[in-house]
Amino acid sequence: MAVHPTRHGPWALVTGAAQGLGAEYARQLGAAGLSLVLVDIDAAGLEAQTATLRAAGVDVVSVPLDLAAPSPAAAIQAVIGDRQVGLLVCNAALSLIGPFLEHPVADHQRVLAVNASSTLDLVHAFARPMAERGNGGVVLMSSMAGFQGTARVLSYSATKAFLLALGEGLGAELGPSGVDVLVVAPGATKTPTYLATEPKDDTGPLMEPSEVVQEALRALGRRPVLVAGRG
Repeated sequence: MAVHPTRHGPWALVTGAAQGLGAEYARQLGAAGLSLVLVDIDAAGLEAQTATLRAAGVDVVSVPLDLAAPSPAAAIQAVIGDRQVGLLVCNAALSLIGPFLEHPVADHQRVLAVNASSTLDLVHAFARPMAERGNGGVVLMSSMAGFQGTARVLSYSATKAFLLALGEGLGAELGPSGVDVLVVAPGATKTPTYLATEPKDDTGPLMEPSEVVQEALRALGRRPVLVAGRG
């Protein structure tokens, strides 16, 4: 099932939209005819992304927001008003790199807030009206790191496992109501965040963000979990 404004629109909400996979979701969803609500903590990057999309004729509302703050869904709803969100893409993510005990616990808690708690809050707020209408879609960006505990990125790995379980359960609950739920687990992808980790050369070829997003949008409504790059 391809993304379509009638089933998954008219507005798509994308978090972490200023760069990387989030920016690519915004580009492809805008090209598919959806209007966009873009959320990111990087206000300058978000403004640049918004300007580019508007120049291409896409209707965009930008919401600069720290998703670790309390009640992110309410903060977004205060900006967008009664716009109907038919597709929610939870892409924003934060990672700590290094041994678990070397980072203050507050930093780990922030990873959980951005990656897991904010997603729970957004899904709870925006999936309810989708289920009531009988259509819509939710995309949760997990990771290959979510399939097992991963040393040196423990908090990140744990939150991605949470998203995997959350998405699979949501699909079972919301599918009968007409809401498509997809968990995407990409491997190494050529994004600014991943490249900043200075990955080793033996990680294999990196996927392009455009490839991951194309696969995800094709898979929405067809399967519950997509391991990007594996067909």
